[in-house]
Order: sequence, then C-alpha cells, then structure tokens
Amino acid sequence: MFEIKLDKQPEHFLSKCEDKLFERINEKLKILKNNPVPHDAKRILGYELPTFRIRMGKYRALYRINYEKN
Repeated sequence: MFEIKLDKQPEHFLSKCEDKLFERINEKLKILKNNPVPHDAKRILGYELPTFRIRMGKYRALYRINYEKN
C-alpha cells in the first residue's frame, strides 16, 4: 500500500470544496493507495519520478510515484 502526501495547494482546495466533490476525490485517492497506476491514468513525461495524470470529474490530478519509499 502506498502513502499519499498532498502539497499545500491541493490541501487548501480540498478544505474549501463542496462535500460531494471532496468525497469523490477522496474515493479516487483511496483507489490510488492500492493501485497507483489505474487503467485511466496517463503518463506525463519529463519528470524525474514517474508522473501520472488522472481525471476526477472535470478536475485532473497530477501525482508522482516513488516506488522506493512507497
């Protein structure tokens, strides 16, 4: 299982968003803990660590995977 760490900007966004949107994003983050590269993730090139993008409704999330630290 992987650990998820958020930067300040996503934390601030989640603290201000609607409850329904928060729940949808939170469910997607729970999925990423167990499966960091789901079938709908797209690889973003040009970063040191493997970086992916996933859609959460009309929002997109960029995330990096550090396989060495989980």
